[in-house]
Amino acid sequence: MTPACLSPSTERSIPLPPPPYLERMKLKQNSTAILLLLAGCFPALTFGEAQNTPPADLHNASLSQLQQRAAAIDTELDELAHYSLRSGVGSIGYRSDVHLEAEHTEWVQIQLEADTPIDQIVLVPSIWRDTKAGFKADGFPLQFRIIAGTKKDAEGTVIASFNGDSTILPRIAPLLIPCATTASWVRVEASVLSPRKFDGKYNLELSEIMIFNGATNVALHQPVTTSSIIIKDSGARKKGYLVDGFTPFLMDAGRGEGTVAFIGVARIDAQPFITIDLERTYSLDRIQLHAIDFNDTIPQSTPAGYGQPNRLLVEGALKADFSDAVPLTKYRRGSIYDVGPILTQRFPETPCRYVRLTALEPYVFDEDNEHQARVGFAEIELFSGNQNVALHKPATTHLLDGTGRSIAALTDGTNLYGQILPVRQWVEELAHRHNLENERPQVAAELNRRYARQKIMLQIFIWLTVLLVVGIGFIILIERTRRIRKISRIKERFAADLHDELGANLHTIGLLSDLSKELMHSPDKLSKLLDRIRTFTERSGTAARYCTNMLEAKGICEDLVEEMNRSSRRLLSDLDYHIEFSGEALLEDLKPRVRIDIFLFFKECLINILRHSGATKVSIRLVATPKDICLTITDNGHGIDSGKDQVPASSRRRARLLRASVTAEHPKEGGTCIHLSVKRHKFRIL
Repeated sequence: MTPACLSPSTERSIPLPPPPYLERMKLKQNSTAILLLLAGCFPALTFGEAQNTPPADLHNASLSQLQQRAAAIDTELDELAHYSLRSGVGSIGYRSDVHLEAEHTEWVQIQLEADTPIDQIVLVPSIWRDTKAGFKADGFPLQFRIIAGTKKDAEGTVIASFNGDSTILPRIAPLLIPCATTASWVRVEASVLSPRKFDGKYNLELSEIMIFNGATNVALHQPVTTSSIIIKDSGARKKGYLVDGFTPFLMDAGRGEGTVAFIGVARIDAQPFITIDLERTYSLDRIQLHAIDFNDTIPQSTPAGYGQPNRLLVEGALKADFSDAVPLTKYRRGSIYDVGPILTQRFPETPCRYVRLTALEPYVFDEDNEHQARVGFAEIELFSGNQNVALHKPATTHLLDGTGRSIAALTDGTNLYGQILPVRQWVEELAHRHNLENERPQVAAELNRRYARQKIMLQIFIWLTVLLVVGIGFIILIERTRRIRKISRIKERFAADLHDELGANLHTIGLLSDLSKELMHSPDKLSKLLDRIRTFTERSGTAARYCTNMLEAKGICEDLVEEMNRSSRRLLSDLDYHIEFSGEALLEDLKPRVRIDIFLFFKECLINILRHSGATKVSIRLVATPKDICLTITDNGHGIDSGKDQVPASSRRRARLLRASVTAEHPKEGGTCIHLSVKRHKFRIL
């Protein structure tokens, strides 16, 4: 036996939150759903046009929310029914007249038995195998509306509409259209058609239209009228196939353990039967016969409808011997297009405990030129309302078991793929899978974009870290260099201070000592001279202590003007000198170190005049402005050459410590003019 069925893989997509029927899945997803809902990335439950819109603003979702959504989608996809497409020969559905333009109105209308409450309409597309893009809907309308009316309402009411902006294509899944109305007829009216695949011309094609009242498809086997004037319904495409209950899909719930269908063998002249005991009386109104699943060869070795009788009688009874049997429904196979994965027959409600299926004309199988009657199903479902009351009920038959399969498989609630679902739940899961498989790439793309951005940010962070390390290295190097230069300046200042202050004081002490020898015979004058020597000796000690601890300059040059006047009187007492100050208030704002350096520069200049110039007159001018401090010392001595290089080395050193400019000039009247300019902003003097 070669039961075999192709289950073509289709592209995975992604979308709406789970529909309300997925109770078991909702329990499993509860915690994740709450997190997504609170995060604002779990969309509202909507159908129709809204079911293909993105479920959330992915750009505003956090990375963790996107990861949770992707995980939730993957979990849901594992729980949903799969697109397992039929193989072999079967009815395709309905195809309208062909047009050369897309803008053309075509419609199909289904007449119901009476004014009936309906809550959902399902459009199942015809499917075409595209050689490049895979399986796609063929001839599914681009723009259409659903109109429903009652016997008293011939015009009807539009209950749903879809335009070119509705992203319902591409798809192979059923399209769910929720509604809440009462109708005796429903019309699908297309105004913009899509091209069919094989020649690019425009028409309306649908595989099946289901209209649900609860779990019942009230459109099943109802009259269909169309806008197209077709001379003859023929082949696999007829308007009646829109409501025959056959879809392009196999019942593949994707969960639960599957079982192998039952197949019984009988003589070709027999009328084999199967009996089911419901164990108590139920009011039956519908039977669903699941065809045998062909599972082990590709291609399959037997045609569709293998094991299904060509003529079948279904009877119900209250007595086990069927002495009170009443016919429930009859089935006759008119062509190979009258069989499908799920054969559904509705009939008036009838109280029954026992149900018997009799193959009035069984399926004849020819193997090795031996003809046998074979009868088999994957499942027999008997419905009382929306409940399959045959589930796990005992079945009996006089058929011979020629294949080693258990008759219990007829009522175990499973097929080859696992659990058998209610038809409405099944098509809803297929539609939900389509939505999720459309959403999944969007979430994945956004995650990839976030990961790419994180990678860039990581690279930037690495480069910033490298730059920071290099910067720290440079800072350490610069700080080390600065400290070395600072130490060098301290050494230079120490040498300059020793030279300027101590040298000047020692030179003064030497001069006073020479004078003291000449005043040996003038005790009064000698006493004063010795007092001056004592004063300079104490200053020299203070200067020495300062030079050894430059951070403490207490007692030296606290008043620059007074110090300069005092030094001028001591050193220039035998000369004609003039000293002038301007901006004395600004001089008080100078830092102590600056005042000391200016004073020592000034004192060094006076010592040089006394030692080397032979001058008799000295003019001193100190001017302080908010921008700079200028010190000019002029004498009438021998003079020196003009220019910076002619400034004595000790004065240049002191000027360098002040970061000041110093020049030496030779006035026309003779002598030397030393000019020192100190910029205040360099020292941040306020």
